[in-house]
Amino acid sequence: MSADGTGMQVSIMGREFRIACEPSEQKALQEAVDYLNRKMQEITDQGKITGTERIAIMAALNISHEFLTTRMGSFDVSEFKRRMSHIETTLDQVLVDQEKLF
Repeated sequence: MSADGTGMQVSIMGREFRIACEPSEQKALQEAVDYLNRKMQEITDQGKITGTERIAIMAALNISHEFLTTRMGSFDVSEFKRRMSHIETTLDQVLVDQEKLF
C-alpha cells in the first residue's frame, strides 16, 4: 500500500490498483482490501474455482450475502418498534411519577 493526498495504491490478489481515496478514508479502505484479499484467498484455497475474475465474483457474492444476512437477518423491525414503544411508555410513566414528587 502506498498513499498520497489523492488516493492510494493497493494490492488485491497480487495485482496493483490505484484507488481515489481521501486521506481520512485510507485506513478503512485498507481494511476493506485486506478483507477482500482474505475472502479471495479462502476461495483460492478451496481449489474448486480458478481464474481471478471468477474468484473475485464469488468473493463479491459471499461478501454481499454476509452483508445482507447481517443487515436483515438479525434485525426484526416489528420487534424493534415494539420494544421502543415499551420503552417510551415506561419513560412516560416514570416522568409522571417523578413530577408527583415535586
